[in-house]
Amino acid sequence: MQPIKKIVVIGPESTGKSTLCEQLAQHYKTEWCAEFAREYLLTYGTNYEASDLTTIAKGQIALEEEWLQKVNKPWNSEHGPWKNDTPILFIDTDMYVMKVWSEYVFGVCDFFILDAINKRQYDHYLLCNIDLPWVKDELREYPNEQPRKELFYMYKDLLINQSVPWTLISGDYDERLVKAIEVVDQLV
Repeated sequence: MQPIKKIVVIGPESTGKSTLCEQLAQHYKTEWCAEFAREYLLTYGTNYEASDLTTIAKGQIALEEEWLQKVNKPWNSEHGPWKNDTPILFIDTDMYVMKVWSEYVFGVCDFFILDAINKRQYDHYLLCNIDLPWVKDELREYPNEQPRKELFYMYKDLLINQSVPWTLISGDYDERLVKAIEVVDQLV
């Protein structure tokens, strides 16, 4: 069996990350790992501290490992064989997101998160642009354009200064999906 291709979708809030992960998983008949923070904050509330972000980071890693085990099976009874015989896991959020979140809100980042960035390995990043309209929900914090721009450029700077290939994903939901499929098709 081939190694699992791990593709991370990152970007500021309300940029279509979860939607894109779900669409890509459907297209490639595989799975996607949701953002652990959403469930955590819905359970414990949005009045969080820096230590909560370390807890969320640990939960994200555990969730990702759980989904990697599910995708690591050569035959998935729900979906059938993987498209192109290459197992893929789409991941909504990684430790770069935790780093940006920590530094933007609290001005610091726990060493656990920084260490995890160095240890975790991925095959490609899809950076979602802020050109989609911001959509309010009970967890989103930054409806104004300036914080969204600041966060976007923090993500972009991180990706530019690391070695894993990445692609900027822009446009409406359909355009994003088409671009992402073009990128993933080159990987598998």
